Amino acid sequence: MTLPGPSQSSEASAMSASDAAMEAATIRRVSRRLLPFLFLLYVVCYVDRTNVSFAALQMNRDLGFSAAAYGLGAGIFFLGYAIFEVPSNLILMRVGARRWIGRIAISWGVLASAMMLIRSSESFYLMRFLVGVAEAGYFPGIIYYLSLWFPEQHRARAMARFAIGIPLASVLGGPLSGALLGLDGRLGLAGWQWLFLLEGIPAVVLGVVALRYLTDRPEEAHWLPPAEREWLQRRLRTEASSHHGSATLRAAFTNPTFWWLCAPYFVFGICSYALTLWLPIMVKDAVKVSNVGTGLVVGLVGLATAAGMLINGALSDRHSERVVHAAVPLVLASAGFAAAAIVRQPALAVVGLALAFVGVHSFMPAFWCLPSALLRGTAAAGGIALINALGNLGGFFGPNLVGVVKDVTGSFEGSLLALTGVALLGAILTLTLRRANTSPRAASAQS
Repeated sequence: MTLPGPSQSSEASAMSASDAAMEAATIRRVSRRLLPFLFLLYVVCYVDRTNVSFAALQMNRDLGFSAAAYGLGAGIFFLGYAIFEVPSNLILMRVGARRWIGRIAISWGVLASAMMLIRSSESFYLMRFLVGVAEAGYFPGIIYYLSLWFPEQHRARAMARFAIGIPLASVLGGPLSGALLGLDGRLGLAGWQWLFLLEGIPAVVLGVVALRYLTDRPEEAHWLPPAEREWLQRRLRTEASSHHGSATLRAAFTNPTFWWLCAPYFVFGICSYALTLWLPIMVKDAVKVSNVGTGLVVGLVGLATAAGMLINGALSDRHSERVVHAAVPLVLASAGFAAAAIVRQPALAVVGLALAFVGVHSFMPAFWCLPSALLRGTAAAGGIALINALGNLGGFFGPNLVGVVKDVTGSFEGSLLALTGVALLGAILTLTLRRANTSPRAASAQS
């Protein structure tokens, strides 16, 4: 065997350094182009999805809604979302993200503002359902879209930078919503009506921008230098050719591992939306602060959650490991729910809620790398949407669970204890995925 000489070794080192520099430059340019806009749109999306939790501070009183009626209306959004999610993602794959994401944003913004017109529980349920239908496909569409732009090694960090729109929506939306409630009585409108009206407008504006700004695929990215565009296409083609995952919806839906992926995400949906849509009410109930003060507390929780998501996404990419990095945050969430239910000191109860919020949402960056290791092509578009749809069904049950238990018991303790067990079950279900071939290392070992 002939060993490489010094000149061959130096050439190989130079090529390796050149490839690394090309990779770093390309990923940096793609990240700067796409992630800030997608993040901003997701912040607006999540504000419009969850601002009902702040509106409830006045709306429930003005319209005479019980806790159970509010919980049903808050949760019914996710029925509309879940029903139309898979068709929406398949349309996105066919017509491209630019047109479809723009359409989604414009329609949900119009309907989010129209929430100001509700006058009864029936109209509340109808409008929340329609907002869910309009928004269906945005989150899974972006998860699929990011898989077209980011190689596996960079995907968890990209997803974390996008998905921190969830907690940072609380940072922006909490104080803003609390302040808008202070417009109560201006021009004959209640504060909650001003909240819905004004917070729906940014989605319409950003939807119009998306129609011109987004690029569907790397081969169309004229904002990338030719060498970087060619490198990215080659890297993604290489990963796709070595990918042995399901390529059709039929193959995906007959794969037991796919359905096992759905289970922990359903649990995530229960915990996430039970907490998100009740957090302002729980905080105000615990520490007895004003609407503005409640918004500030929720905003601080959102900042801590954003940091947790970024850290967990970076660690998951660094260790090329997804399952444990998705399971451990759910264990932390379970501990937070338990603390919030058991402790009697209000400030510590809020700390428990904050820990639960951080844990639940830090699950996402690592988890969403698992479907792309299992699915490709049409199966990726439809499968990711179905996983998210089932998670959003959890979003229907979670807020309802809290509302019904609150009406029956008069407190949040019972529902928080139930969420403790649900989050722990989610961690156990996630850990069982270690037996499946869903990690980057396993995928590369196959090829």
